[in-house]
Amino acid sequence: MTALARPTNGRMIGGVCAALARRFGTSAGTMRVIFLVSCLLPGPQFVLYIAMWILLPSEDKARPTAW
Repeated sequence: MTALARPTNGRMIGGVCAALARRFGTSAGTMRVIFLVSCLLPGPQFVLYIAMWILLPSEDKARPTAW
């Protein structure tokens, strides 16, 4: 698994779905479909998306961590 950062390439709006897809090893399209289907359920999906958009660093600004 990779670090959670919004990629500079391959993002549509904020890059949150692309970042989650990269983190969990799936395609960005699949993650976007999962997000759209989850919007049919009650809950704060849009609020979480906006919060992650604000809180996740962009890939070009994220510092690599040395383990």
